[in-house]
Amino acid sequence: MKIGLYFGTFNPIHIGHLAIANHMAEYSDLDKIWMVITPHNPFKKKSSLLDNNHRYQMVLEALETYDKIEPSNIEFNLPQPNYTVYTLAHLEEKYPQHEFCLIMGEDNLKSLHKWKNYEVILERHDIYVYPRISEGTVETQFDNHSKIHKVDAPIMEISSTMIRKAIKDGKNIRPLLPPEVYTFIDEMSFYR
Repeated sequence: MKIGLYFGTFNPIHIGHLAIANHMAEYSDLDKIWMVITPHNPFKKKSSLLDNNHRYQMVLEALETYDKIEPSNIEFNLPQPNYTVYTLAHLEEKYPQHEFCLIMGEDNLKSLHKWKNYEVILERHDIYVYPRISEGTVETQFDNHSKIHKVDAPIMEISSTMIRKAIKDGKNIRPLLPPEVYTFIDEMSFYR
């Protein structure tokens, strides 16, 4: 199987994440999408980041009705701080029967040259890039690269940061979250 890895803190997962993941599942040659929840970096203080298991639970509930998309907590048990190149190596070792690809926004492609061992990632894995409105330019070495595939996905301008702030400010953000996630956040009084 060809599996697309969509990394994120998903703090919280919202309809923008789902729209992109579903678009990749339906309009690319990827067989499955794994939404990889990035663990809290123990060396960084970030009080607004929910516990790993709470974020995993939100992603799990959000994806219940999606056959081609599933949550992954694979990074929870890897040494921290972790790098994508190590996660990919771990997945290749654990699931040698699968081909793993990265899914990233164009904003991340602009900084790919700064990633640890990005050359190894590009040598071994395809990267599927969805459009994002962001500053800066993509390095010329990534233009027309055989491993980088630009996908004409919808541009999503919804952010988890904006959602957390809206909840804290008492705004109704129900339309921006899957119903199960909205209920979970409300019942747990998260982000208030």
